[in-house]
Amino acid sequence: MQRFYKIFLALFIIFIGFNLYVIEWDLGFWHEENAKFILSLSAGILGVVLVLVLHYMSRLVRK
Repeated sequence: MQRFYKIFLALFIIFIGFNLYVIEWDLGFWHEENAKFILSLSAGILGVVLVLVLHYMSRLVRK
């Protein structure tokens, strides 16, 4: 995995961990105050998926 992909993968994992930590679980997952963290969490998950897809696509190009 290239350094570029590793950096973004680490950043997205940190974002996901932070958002899981900040969510107030006693209010409920879909509560109004947790909405901004849910959006950021979903963006982090989408970012991880995108980094993995880009990594595998770059491996296909090399072959």
